[in-house]
Formats: sequence, C-alpha cells, structure tokens
Amino acid sequence: MVLGLAGEGLGEHEIIRLIQRRLTVMPDMPVPFGDDVSAVSLGSDEVAVLKTDMLVAKTDVPAGMSLFAAARKAVVMNVSDFAAKGVLPSTVLVALGLPRGFGAGDVVQIADGLNAGAREYGAYVVGGDTGEASDLVISISLFGTAKQSVLMLRSGAKAGDVVAVTGLFGKSAAGLRLLLGNCEASAAVRDVLVDAVFNPKARLREGLALRGYGYVSSSIDSSDGLAWSLHELARMSNVGFLIDRVPIASEAEEFALRNGLDALELALYGGEEYELVLTVKPEKWSEAKAVVEVVGGCLIPIGKATYEKQVILEMDGEKRVIEARGWEHFKSQI
Repeated sequence: MVLGLAGEGLGEHEIIRLIQRRLTVMPDMPVPFGDDVSAVSLGSDEVAVLKTDMLVAKTDVPAGMSLFAAARKAVVMNVSDFAAKGVLPSTVLVALGLPRGFGAGDVVQIADGLNAGAREYGAYVVGGDTGEASDLVISISLFGTAKQSVLMLRSGAKAGDVVAVTGLFGKSAAGLRLLLGNCEASAAVRDVLVDAVFNPKARLREGLALRGYGYVSSSIDSSDGLAWSLHELARMSNVGFLIDRVPIASEAEEFALRNGLDALELALYGGEEYELVLTVKPEKWSEAKAVVEVVGGCLIPIGKATYEKQVILEMDGEKRVIEARGWEHFKSQI
C-alpha cells in the first residue's frame, strides 16, 4: 500500500487530506483538522488534548543514532506539538513495533529513552502495546488537558502581526548531511550539528509561558521546516508573510561555507528543528518577548503578516518567494 502511494507521487500532506475528506467531522471540534494536536471537549472550557506521531527507523533514525536517542526523540516530536499549542503533557502511551532479533539490552535502551523523554517534560509513560514488525516503529500518543480558550492554534494571524521564532535554524539539516557521510566539518562544529539531530529539544517552556495572555495569534512547531511552517500558518490564517530575516545558526553557516552549500536553503527547508513559529500581536510584542526570556528562551522577530497572500523573503533589497516545501514523508529522502 505504501509503495503504491509513493508510486503515485502522493506525499504525506496529500495523503492526510485524502483521508480527512472521507471522515465524518465531529460536531463542535475544539481544534480543527490540520492543526498540531487534536482535542475533545470535557465540558465548560476544559478540553482533553491529544497527539499521536510515530518514529520509523528507516525514515527517522539516521546512522549512529542510539536506540535511547531514537526513543527519546519519538517523545520529543510529540511534545513539540503540545508546546506549539501551549499545553502541558501529562501522560504518554507507547506502541512499539520491534523486529525479530532485538535483545534485552536493546529493549532497555528504548525503555530508558522513552522514560527520559517523558520525564524531561513532566509527563509519565502509563502503558502501551508491543508487537513484531519488519522495522523499528515507536508510536507515541500524548495526552494533556487545557482551557480551550487559551490554545494557540495555527489560525488567527492578522496583517501587521509580528512573525517570530524561538531559535536558530539550519543545524539539523547540516547535521543530517554530516551523518550521511558526504560532507565535512571541524570537530567543534560537528559536535553541535550532530547533537541537534540526536538530542532535539521541544520548546515547551516557551509555549507554556506564552499561553493565556492573548499575545500569540497563531502558532506551529517547525518540525517540517521553517518554510513549510510559514506556509501552513499563512494558509490557515488566510494571510501572507513578508520575512526580512532568517536566523541561521553560526555552525550551519560555517558548515555551508566549507561544503559549498546554501546556508539559507538549510535553514528554510531542512526540517526537524522543533522551534516554535509564531505570530504575535504588535502591541504585545515587548510583553511576549519578556515572558519567554524569563523562562530562559528567546523570541526572534523575522517579519510580519501581510494582506497579500504570499510568503516572501526580502533581503538586501530583493524579494523572492519562499517555496512551500520541507520534510515530507513519501517524498523527502533521509
């Protein structure tokens, strides 16, 4: 089935759209299809927030990544989506598909990684399922509760809002190229870039700090790439963006220069950065920036929302379209 889908040229996003069109929409869904999480009303303003995402060894685990790191990453991937909504996760369910031949030591590594990822963000693994599979599959389901009125959705941006991110970009894309073995880097740069791949961080503190004050008009996590995230916010908010700054990590710039690559390409289209991409009401910018700094994070302005429904990069007096592409299963290659 998967081979057929790939053969037809369908990517992950088109597959999701095809499935959604066949589903009966639950009345009064607190969070619409297409956002980072799902939710179910618990009455009054309270909602149960749900997220599921899977890690598959072939597409998500590069060479050299330990089973501990892979299991931890599977949890972080899900927590990042909760961070984008401003929701604290409480419990984790895990479904494991394990190939034959895995030993006790392998299973212990996975269990330790799952526990480490959950506890790092205040959650607990409370159960799950295990079965045999042809490849390692770690499927995570995350649960938490929140006030519906404070959820930071992908929709809501208005023209004039400040576009901001919670960190620098390009390290994960550069690190993956290093792990594939066809690029070079100094030892110091290599350590930073590989760590970005093996030890990603979810911006949960930042997301929790921003929720509930009315600072943020839209929010998404950047796991599919900065460019794709901008296009998703623009599409769901029915606005455009004029981006005048792409914050690129110095290690990614050094790596790109050494290997004849485009650092801007790495930063815009690399994916798996797990930063938050947000729009902030301009009159609330100073307050939003301050609350993020209080929890040890940063909020970097990169542009503004516009009435014109395009995503444009303006640098050195020139404008160019930012393409709607990034990491996508069935199309992108690890």
